[in-house]
Amino acid sequence: MKKPHGPQWKFGAAATALVTAFTVAACGSDRDSGAAPASAGSHSGHAGGSSAPPRPPRAGERFVDLKMAEAYTPAPPEGGTDEYRCQTIDPGLTKAAFLTGTQFTPENVAIAHHAIVYAVPPSGAAAVREQDAKTPGLGWRCFGGTGVDGAEVEEGDAAWVDTWAPGATEALLTQDAGYKLEPGSLLILQIHYNLLATDGKPAGSDRSAVRLRLTDGTPQTRELVTWPVDAPTDLPCAADESGPLCDRAASIADVTKRFGRDVGDMADRQVKECGQSAPKPGDTQTCDHKVPEPMTLFAGFGHMHMLGRAIKVELNPGTANAKVVLDVPRFNFDDQRLMTLPSPVEIGPGDTLRVTCTHDAGLRKLLPQLRKLPPRYVVWGDGTSDEMCTGIMTVSRRKS
Repeated sequence: MKKPHGPQWKFGAAATALVTAFTVAACGSDRDSGAAPASAGSHSGHAGGSSAPPRPPRAGERFVDLKMAEAYTPAPPEGGTDEYRCQTIDPGLTKAAFLTGTQFTPENVAIAHHAIVYAVPPSGAAAVREQDAKTPGLGWRCFGGTGVDGAEVEEGDAAWVDTWAPGATEALLTQDAGYKLEPGSLLILQIHYNLLATDGKPAGSDRSAVRLRLTDGTPQTRELVTWPVDAPTDLPCAADESGPLCDRAASIADVTKRFGRDVGDMADRQVKECGQSAPKPGDTQTCDHKVPEPMTLFAGFGHMHMLGRAIKVELNPGTANAKVVLDVPRFNFDDQRLMTLPSPVEIGPGDTLRVTCTHDAGLRKLLPQLRKLPPRYVVWGDGTSDEMCTGIMTVSRRKS
């Protein structure tokens, strides 16, 4: 997953690459918020997918089942083990609809790390189709976002509407709310494939599917948007580790080589955006995000990779109005689920959301996917061997 440049609500090629769940789908979850023990076993990775049977449509809802046009075999760049692949999916909408739920189903969970669904309005459809047509084979490579060069997408018209990661099931809000899709809109399905288990070599193909839960909506239906809030990752090598990638600059250069300049610049860009004069190496990182406009907060989930231990998002920390809106004290990569608030929270200008993440370099020696890799100073990156720290919040704008 990649962070957008600043507090954005919609994302294109400059958007967060991380990722759906998750079914972050457009909606909240009615599951409990229990977390797995903070053991190496809770960080095994790729242990399961969205296998729960879908709940039937609620009043006014209908299902639209979509599938990848053909099976795809990941082909990471030379020397890498990760590929982000985007493809176009046309939901065939002839009238406006609200997306109230999404169920992404990976066919090959052994290689599917996470997925994101972007909705592109009619104004950006031509740029997406052009990108698809000029790239041989199914879809196109898209580290860092949608990978579409057209201005309609680049400038933020591609809305992030769903996220999946291991352990996800469909999540549904009880409120009358959804992501609005105009007639002629397209979907971009971005799947992060990871081949660490096979040293970057082909490990079978994948033909995943996605089920949309749509409704016509009413004048009262709230329009949802996704707001990711993140913090830097500056995790040094453990005291008993050494090697050339234990140097921060060398590690950033390696990320840049694997994923491009935009992703490679993230580590320093985040430090600056979080108001820090210099990186603060350590296990725990934090960042404050100012709420830019009035909105209602419905739900959220946390996303990290294999070295993640804990993630928390707090509203107005250190004040009399402080409230924890997301708390995953024992992060489990295989159980990244959307959590609804007990009741929606109204926030606006003057409020702050603080995200805090804790990572553990010691897990590197315990995890089969990571222990064969050389030690590294871990920074933000799109690979499973890199890290992220993102609270992905489901919100709706309001007038006041």
